[in-house]
Amino acid sequence: MSPPETRSRSYRRLLVVHHSPSASMRELTEAVVAGTHDEAIEGVGVSVRPALQATAQDVLGANGIILGTPANFGYMSGALKHFFDSTFLQIGGALSDDGSAGEGSGERARSDPGPTPYGLYVHGRYDTTGAIRAVTSIAGALPWRLSAQVLDVLGDIDDGDRSRAYELGATLAALLME
Repeated sequence: MSPPETRSRSYRRLLVVHHSPSASMRELTEAVVAGTHDEAIEGVGVSVRPALQATAQDVLGANGIILGTPANFGYMSGALKHFFDSTFLQIGGALSDDGSAGEGSGERARSDPGPTPYGLYVHGRYDTTGAIRAVTSIAGALPWRLSAQVLDVLGDIDDGDRSRAYELGATLAALLME
């Protein structure tokens, strides 16, 4: 189940790319999306895409991005990895001469100056370190900047986690308001 997409006639667009196969990830995703629609947010349209359905066009049309993934075997989900694999070079990713991730090229959207703000939420049962490191490493090779503290949740989801997820969504949306 993925949260519904909402459309806005606004100029600024926020994209939520997530892999939410578990009840815990669905709860976090729903809270993040709810935060993007906080009553104080104006002029920001939100698109929500499961990671296996998100495209380079979705990213290129966004002014900000929130990524959500479970930590699987010490890494991001295969679905989020697929998202990066299938869009990386098209969305401004840079590779070093040895094929490793290079510093973001900044070529993503000439009409949108500066790096794209992004946020990240990760849920794991025991450890999320590898997943966070992997996502932030790839994002570092894109013309993106981490614009909110990573939401790192271990174990069962509680009201505090839902509140922090809501705040993550609201924070990224607020950064896009003009």
